[in-house]
Amino acid sequence: MDNLSEALKKLKITTTDSTADSLEGCLDCLLQALAQNNMETSEKIQKSGVLQVFASLLMPQSSCTAKVANIIAEVARNEFMRNPCVDAALIPPLVQLLNCKDQEILLQTGRALGNICYDSHTLQSQLINMGVIPTLVKLLGIHCQNAALMEMCLVAFGNLAELESSKEQFAYTNVAEELVKLFKKQIEHDKKEMIFEVLAPLAENDVIKLQLVEAGLVECLLEIVQNTVDSDKEEDIAELKTSSDLMVLLLLGDESMQKLFEGGKGSVFQRVLSWIPSNSHQLQLAGALAIANFARNDGNCIHMVDNGIVQKLMDLLDRHVENGNVTVQHAALSALRNLAIPVVNKAKMLSAGVAEAVLKFLRSEMPPVQFKLLGTLRMLIDAQAEAAEQLGKNVKLVERLVEWCEAKDHAGVMGESNRLLSALIRHSKSKDVIRTIVQSGGIKHLVTMATSEHVIMQNEALVALALIAALELGTAEKDLENAQLVQILHRLLSDDRSAPEIKYNSMVLICALIGSEPLQKEVQSMAFLEVVSKLRSHENKTVAQQASLTEQRLAVES
Repeated sequence: MDNLSEALKKLKITTTDSTADSLEGCLDCLLQALAQNNMETSEKIQKSGVLQVFASLLMPQSSCTAKVANIIAEVARNEFMRNPCVDAALIPPLVQLLNCKDQEILLQTGRALGNICYDSHTLQSQLINMGVIPTLVKLLGIHCQNAALMEMCLVAFGNLAELESSKEQFAYTNVAEELVKLFKKQIEHDKKEMIFEVLAPLAENDVIKLQLVEAGLVECLLEIVQNTVDSDKEEDIAELKTSSDLMVLLLLGDESMQKLFEGGKGSVFQRVLSWIPSNSHQLQLAGALAIANFARNDGNCIHMVDNGIVQKLMDLLDRHVENGNVTVQHAALSALRNLAIPVVNKAKMLSAGVAEAVLKFLRSEMPPVQFKLLGTLRMLIDAQAEAAEQLGKNVKLVERLVEWCEAKDHAGVMGESNRLLSALIRHSKSKDVIRTIVQSGGIKHLVTMATSEHVIMQNEALVALALIAALELGTAEKDLENAQLVQILHRLLSDDRSAPEIKYNSMVLICALIGSEPLQKEVQSMAFLEVVSKLRSHENKTVAQQASLTEQRLAVES
């Protein structure tokens, strides 16, 4: 290692006037030593103070520049050397070198920057602020024939694309066009995979989604799906998954989704439809998720329901009832839930048998499936009295809802169960439904729901409880008393933070509850008159008017 020490000493006193030959000899010695024992050599380089000298040697016209950048790249493979490289102010001259034309300098410079900034969001952000993204995109376009440089650019893109701030900069370049052009040329699986790893994080940005669609990425993805769907090779299965997943991701952008939908007549939309009856679980999943993404506005939903998509999704669900694929179940239910949002679709979907198809999954123990099942049913019965009554009298369903209302480990399932329980009452206004819910032990959950942190859920609970009190108070009386509803209403009316609609519906409910002797006694014992009379001066006129009516009612009853 004497040669190394000698080389380090010479480099320490190097100036820009030193002969190229003497410099190159020293640099070759360092590279050789790094190849033999990278860590030990890196430590010696750090201790020698040579890193500070390297900054002055990084010049585009120097014949030594590629070797200096190579040495920096090698030492920066060690985590302990990255900060010293930053402290030696190596990043600015390296960034400048990205503008030179020499391919070897570009390659080693890219490696050096990549290694110094590896796994450091702070340093990667610094590179982004220094404008490396447009420079790298330009390099990819110019040097796409150079495999090593192309890979360097892709690795850099992959690292930088993880940062949100990078995506805005990428969106102002022609990166989508360059990547799609490059993708079309690739035959090897590894190269395609490398490009996929850049496309996925970039495609999270809506502007870039649209650029990728316009650059023709979708056609490439559809071709891969077609070529790999029947293959059992591991790499083909991986490509099929990555392509169909990326396709679904592109559909998450409103503009890119609408462009591909093309009024329901687009070839892409038609191809995606053909995935649903496929025998590949991956394509079934991607097809159902794609439909769920297309079903993000009323016009698309109405078109799809009118053109028979519901039957395709129900057929798919049928294939997954017994020991089915959970992700496919979840995706198909998501699609049905979205399709059920437009008012005109609800009756059509109910008459097609969607409620019955969905109820087959009532036995599922998987929270994601439970959550989507509940959401789909709730969308379907909105303002559909007959369907709400039919479902509300279904004892198995109501008992399952009551069970899920206690699923404290799964807040989403618990919330949706409560909301569906309330919806069954609100939309059916049926005494039979109320009796079924009372007998199944659902009242306490509706009372608890009235204390939710979400105003919409509080309101839904109060309206359902008011209907119970108006239609079937005698049946529910004991449960309402045990659930301490009166105390909860007192708290809601006394709390200044309660929304106006919560105060209004709480007073409507109080007026209905005093039709029950034990509940009336509770109301009287809790000085409701005092609380209500304060609300007569409430800034919301509807609340103030209801307060006057409630006060009169309470005064008469007392």
